[in-house]
Amino acid sequence: MTPSWLEILGTFALLSLLAVGGANALAPEMFRLLVETRGWLDEASFVKLFALSQAAPGPNILAASVMGMAVAGLLGGIIATIGILGPAAILAWTVAGWLDRLKGAWWLKPAQGGLVPIAVGLMAAGGIILGEAAFSFWAAPLITAGTAAFVALTPRNPLWALLLGGLIGLAFAR
Repeated sequence: MTPSWLEILGTFALLSLLAVGGANALAPEMFRLLVETRGWLDEASFVKLFALSQAAPGPNILAASVMGMAVAGLLGGIIATIGILGPAAILAWTVAGWLDRLKGAWWLKPAQGGLVPIAVGLMAAGGIILGEAAFSFWAAPLITAGTAAFVALTPRNPLWALLLGGLIGLAFAR
């Protein structure tokens, strides 16, 4: 059953306020909400859509738009985009005003520095969630290791590794 536009808006608005570190850091919670809690997507669809959104040019938060479209068509994509961008934009605008007034406060730099490990931890959790789901394909660990080696050891553009991995996945698609 297709969720209502209010359910989509509310879900992505909530995700918007958790998006410290962008869509990669948001992946675990997005997965939990869209796959495990709401059942709007299955695990494989989520991973494929997330990978597609990250490969597309533009901001990585496009993942929300792609997920919204998969769940409820074009209108779902538009509503998900509004939901993921609206609250975060309002919060950022408000906090920017506060930070301008708080310049020079002794506690500001340590507080901002404390957000860095949170963002890194969220991104690591996102990698683990996506990796667990993606590794259901037998060649995924080999593709991952090969891609990491290619990027680390050659000066070539990483898009070549992305293309090769996509072709391997396509060749062995079920």
